[in-house]
Amino acid sequence: MQLHCTRPGCSRPTNIFPDLDDAATLKTVQQKFCTNCGMPLILVGRYLPVKLLGQGGFGAAFLGRDRYTPGLRSCVIKQFQPSGHLSTTQLKIAQDLFEREAEALEQLGREHPQIPDLFAFFELSVANSSTKQNDKFFYLVQEFIDGQTLEDEFLQKGKFSESECVAVLKECLKILEFVHANGSIHRDIKLSNIMRHRNGRIYLVDFGAVKYATKAAGNLNSSTGIYSIGYAPPEQVSGGQIYPSTDLYALAATCVMLLTGKPHNELFDAYSNTWRWQNFATPSRVLADVLDRMLLANPSQRFQSAQDVLEAIRSTKLRRIASKPPAMSPPIATPSPPATPSSPAPSPLAPQRSTLPALSMASLLRGAAFTGFEAGLIAIALVSLLGTTWISGGFWLILLGILVLAQRLRVIEKVDLVILGAITFGIVGFFGQLHRASTFVALGNSFLNVLFLAIVGGLVVVAIVIFFQLIYKLVSRIL
Repeated sequence: MQLHCTRPGCSRPTNIFPDLDDAATLKTVQQKFCTNCGMPLILVGRYLPVKLLGQGGFGAAFLGRDRYTPGLRSCVIKQFQPSGHLSTTQLKIAQDLFEREAEALEQLGREHPQIPDLFAFFELSVANSSTKQNDKFFYLVQEFIDGQTLEDEFLQKGKFSESECVAVLKECLKILEFVHANGSIHRDIKLSNIMRHRNGRIYLVDFGAVKYATKAAGNLNSSTGIYSIGYAPPEQVSGGQIYPSTDLYALAATCVMLLTGKPHNELFDAYSNTWRWQNFATPSRVLADVLDRMLLANPSQRFQSAQDVLEAIRSTKLRRIASKPPAMSPPIATPSPPATPSSPAPSPLAPQRSTLPALSMASLLRGAAFTGFEAGLIAIALVSLLGTTWISGGFWLILLGILVLAQRLRVIEKVDLVILGAITFGIVGFFGQLHRASTFVALGNSFLNVLFLAIVGGLVVVAIVIFFQLIYKLVSRIL
């Protein structure tokens, strides 16, 4: 059996032990040491590092085997390996990140099937013959995902089709919904941190940069400078406050790279601080709207949760293409170059693109209530001034159309709706000439009369929206 030394800088890390090919010896041998540097090879008497998987950042990852399981279960052994030029403060941050990954995997991995599980986390103290002191090494052992990262898959096959991209987007959103609901923010969503198992299941990996959003007060949610260029949003790059929408931005950046087959420096215009990814792809209007909103520079203007994005997707035609099973991507021996803009992949949907963002069901109902409330107030004012004429009806439709368009363009949203509704209610209720038409209600007070009619208007519009949404969903399922 071949064992790989985990001491950083070992000049001959590969060790061959023929006696370990015998199952009885493998189960009972106490320890094996590197023939070059003397590093213990059987970690905590159980885990056998057999191959280096990768190295970078603050650590190295090895393919390992658990000798105390019947089938020598495969696992990933991660070792904390900070570079020698780190300051004491940087070293402490790096170690905290490594320990945080273990905490995240212990909490999240055991509860979600698409996050690797944690098997062990331990410290190893080994004598150093050069310094005559003990070196400390930190390890975590996690579930091995038998597959490849989306980065490897992307390098092999090039750009993804829209249906493939939507399938990845939806699976990652479901995982992030769980992660965020448990008070965590991943902070490093990118191609190399999303894996596809051989059975097609998507996994989110590398929680070394995870941040617990609810652990303590203060600046806990601020960035520590650990992020991936091209994926991280402005608030993370600047070291400011981070949010669940920080992960959504990075996920959208990942998706546009998959859709276009282009690196981020060709998709983002630094001069205007805007994404130009649609110059290299022909997405459906719905997908373009969703991704564009996720990529907005201001975190308050993005979707605020993974659930919001999923609702926007489920309420549109994207549901149809995402319901198709994700295409399996078998290994390809010869990498194919990414497709050029002159040969875009055909989109499963053909509607024209729009710059209007998709609305979630919650936003739709909120807007419907506001529109109905305002419609009632405007109707009272116009009828009071002009009577029930074609002119008052025309003005009413024009003003109502302006309100709906302003909400659709997000000129007014959320708290703006409450403020505008309160101002309109105050004006109509205060001036007698604007609320004469409401006196037939006869609740004893002009403000109560106006409020009653406005609330009725809001409830009527909400009921209409719910009715048509139910009809739409029923028809969509039939079709």
